[in-house]
Amino acid sequence: MNQLKHETSPYLLQHKNNPVNWYAWNNEALSIAKNENKLILVSVGYAACHWCHVMEHESFEDNEVAAIMNQYFVAIKVDREERPDIDQIYMNAAQITSGQGGWPLNVVCLPDGKPIYGATYFPKENWMQFLLHFQNLFVNEYDKVFNQADRISKGLQSIDIIELNPEKVSFTKAHLYEIWNNWQPKLDMEFGGRSGAPKFMMPNNLEFLLRYAYQTNDKECNAYIKTTLKKWHLVACMTYWVVALQDTA
Repeated sequence: MNQLKHETSPYLLQHKNNPVNWYAWNNEALSIAKNENKLILVSVGYAACHWCHVMEHESFEDNEVAAIMNQYFVAIKVDREERPDIDQIYMNAAQITSGQGGWPLNVVCLPDGKPIYGATYFPKENWMQFLLHFQNLFVNEYDKVFNQADRISKGLQSIDIIELNPEKVSFTKAHLYEIWNNWQPKLDMEFGGRSGAPKFMMPNNLEFLLRYAYQTNDKECNAYIKTTLKKWHLVACMTYWVVALQDTA
């Protein structure tokens, strides 16, 4: 077992038997990276993510891959549903560097946690090449890697700069109805979430709809919210039992 055996997150516990020496996001992991001068690999996902499970089976359960990760990286697993703050930072970094976002989210960082490059799913062979490429850059072209991380950090800071609208804003219930009418055809009333796949959990969207349903007494929206929450609960229960069965296998 790796360091995730001490966690409570069902997603992190799914990875506790991986040969990768995973850490959770904590001061211990960050200190080890600095003290040993190792690159950090931040891998973010969540329990209901299909491609997260695919990558775990192809790469994180593989001893050859784990040997590379354990030798050259401090590997940190993050549950995006528990730490959306960390997920957002590194998702922004991935979108800046690769132009793509999604889960699993895999970001290579300097020992101080500054991101160098981020991407999503990799097949096994591509993943090993990716890891070795950045380890080679870190050893042989450190200035290049450091400058890249510095540019990304400045880019992340600029993302957080939001200019306030100096004009008076008129916002009425009519705007709420307009948003709902545009949104409603894209929602899955039977199984919850958005129509189609993948069904990424979007709690901010649901929070808006919950407030909309309360303020407007919209029964259709309220029914959709209840359906979605019930399905989320079902997924969480199934994930818990899968982990429990793995422990007894």
